[in-house]
Formats: sequence, structure tokens, C-alpha cells
Amino acid sequence: MGDLEFEFTAKVIEWRGPAPFYYAVVPSEESEEIGAMSGAVTYGWGAIPVEAWLGDIRFTTSLFPKDGAYLLPLKLAVRTAAGVKLGDRVPVRMGLTLRG
Repeated sequence: MGDLEFEFTAKVIEWRGPAPFYYAVVPSEESEEIGAMSGAVTYGWGAIPVEAWLGDIRFTTSLFPKDGAYLLPLKLAVRTAAGVKLGDRVPVRMGLTLRG
């Protein structure tokens, strides 16, 4: 996994733009810790690359800051494979890698 590891339970939300997007909301305690380290892990615009698991489903994506928390995007393929639906509370494992 990465240099920084997290395990938590997150609520799945929908954020509507031109198309619906689904995210797992990183809890406030973990979001604060990630925010404190963001300069060492972001590649710009506040996006932070992560390796994550929903159950046995491994995927890579980038966290995005929103309203003082971070959102973990959940692609349709990940949600389908993990059987995740809007409003579910899901166990998440996540790793971040420190830059240079």
C-alpha cells in the first residue's frame, strides 16, 4: 500500500453535475490528517492520488477536497463489482504515497 494508510467507514453520496458522480465521503478525522499532509501528496488542484479497496475490489483514483472533507470517487465498475449503492455505508481501505 502507500506511505500513509487509512481504514474507515464512509457514506456513499451522489454529486450531480452534468452527469451524476458517486463518492465515498472521507470522515472528518481522516480528512484533517490528509489535509495536513496534502502538500506532500497532491499533484495539483488539491487532488491526491490514492490506491483504495472496497472489500476485495482494488482501484486507483484521486481524492478531491470538498467542504472541508475529501471525496473518494467511486466509478460505476467499482460500485457494481462491490455491490455498492447510493446511501450505503462502506468499509474503505486507502493508501497515499508521499512525493519525493
